[in-house]
Amino acid sequence: MKTLLSTLAALSLISSTSAHYIFYKFAESNVKFPTYEHIRYNTNYNSPVTDLASKDLRCNVGGASGSNTTTLSVKAGDPFTFTSDTAVYHQGPISLYMSKAPGKAADYDGSGGWFKIYDWGPTFSGGQASWPMRSDYTYNIPKCIKDGEYLLRIQSLAIHNPGSTPQFYISCAQINVTGGSGTANPATVSIPGAFKATDPGYTANIYNNFKSYTVPGPAPMTC
Repeated sequence: MKTLLSTLAALSLISSTSAHYIFYKFAESNVKFPTYEHIRYNTNYNSPVTDLASKDLRCNVGGASGSNTTTLSVKAGDPFTFTSDTAVYHQGPISLYMSKAPGKAADYDGSGGWFKIYDWGPTFSGGQASWPMRSDYTYNIPKCIKDGEYLLRIQSLAIHNPGSTPQFYISCAQINVTGGSGTANPATVSIPGAFKATDPGYTANIYNNFKSYTVPGPAPMTC
């Protein structure tokens, strides 16, 4: 009996973790880097963060330090891509954030201000919602930000199971931005703190009368 229970528990764990994912590869322009190069290592495999008060919402569990992570020089305006180990499996928005380090990105824990640069939300058509569920997410470094070292953060908020705690899948890359105009001074939020349990985009039931959606967090900046 104990053997059967152990087997069932193991199968349950495998089933649970197989539905998870982690953003573990980074690319800049047409250059694709190996696994975890320029991306901070996490220590929770591909499991999500679910505590809205946790500092792990910044760069995932184990991602508070970047001392073992290299920082990539990028030009403002250039494209970059985050890639996950498997295609995003759960419905919900994908967001990109940046936070300017006071010095070196490798030494920065993300305790300063964060500004959002892009959201991928649902597309509504014919009474149905379509979510951006894939492996690669590409955007451009804003041309109008200041030069310097940043944490570049991708966040997948999984809201596929209404009534249960939503899940955050997070990774941070370390970049050094050059060539920015510095004309923008985007409003920032703190993480944790940017997401509330009462946010409509956090509590949305995507299976019942789902006709519109507001992505949690601030509005993306514009240049």
